[in-house]
Amino acid sequence: MGDLIAAHADWSTDPRKRWLTRARRTAGRWQAEAPEPVGDVAALLPRLLAPGLPVALGLDLPLGLPRDYASARPEADFPDFLRGLAARPGFFLVNAGLETVSPDRPFYPARGVAGMTRAAHAAALGLGGPQGLSRWCDRATAERPAGAPLFWTLGANQSGKAAIAAWRDWLVPALVAGAPIRLWPFEGGLRALLAPGRAVLAEVYPAEALRHCGLRLIGSKRAEGARRALAPALRAVMEARGILPSPALAGAVEAGFGADAAGEDRFDSVIGLLGLLAVLEGARPDFVPDDPWVRRWEGWVLGQTALPR
Repeated sequence: MGDLIAAHADWSTDPRKRWLTRARRTAGRWQAEAPEPVGDVAALLPRLLAPGLPVALGLDLPLGLPRDYASARPEADFPDFLRGLAARPGFFLVNAGLETVSPDRPFYPARGVAGMTRAAHAAALGLGGPQGLSRWCDRATAERPAGAPLFWTLGANQSGKAAIAAWRDWLVPALVAGAPIRLWPFEGGLRALLAPGRAVLAEVYPAEALRHCGLRLIGSKRAEGARRALAPALRAVMEARGILPSPALAGAVEAGFGADAAGEDRFDSVIGLLGLLAVLEGARPDFVPDDPWVRRWEGWVLGQTALPR
């Protein structure tokens, strides 16, 4: 594996909470930089691709659709589905009530509603039950609890709003414009997809990557003190994996990534990068279940090997 750029973006509906940490591999060694704001989403890919190297970009947001939903779609796969959303802006409108939920407008709810349930949401979408809202990689494993379903948009444990913001405002326009993007695992293995002037996008969850690195927070990641207490272990992981942090990154690690509300986002962007680098360097396998629904429609979390219960 030659020179390349790796980066991880911690995504949010709030642009102030979108942070990117990147590293460059030169002569077999990774130089990692301090987290920086994602900024203008239209400029993100050109910025990463400017050196002309292959780019591996991890994203903390869903890339894929649940199979029960996808089974009724006419497209060939998830990348094809994404491109088609350019002609279907109504898809991204979040429903206030179940009466307007449909496969063409699946996100729900816009706000808390008395008596709402995921079972009712699934029924409105024509799915067999609430489990049909989840992709295989979202379901609980022996290592972690279940993640939130893609189309659910309420509460702290939801990823629907981040998916809307990223797909609608960035990914769909980039794909339609012919940006040099490949989506893992739908279009192949991570290393096989890497090529100069091309960005390979993969779903990376910082909470999953934290476990893969053997790191454990004592307390909440929202607390600066808990993040600061992890600094020695985080430095040890970087050293063991041949990652040289810039002075600014080393300082951020020691400081717990800052006392402001975006500290946890900067932290997540670094942990996500470490998870991405682990797969690129072979410390974690580029594993994808041998399941056509996963490979064509649902996607997978990079570095995850634990299967659903």
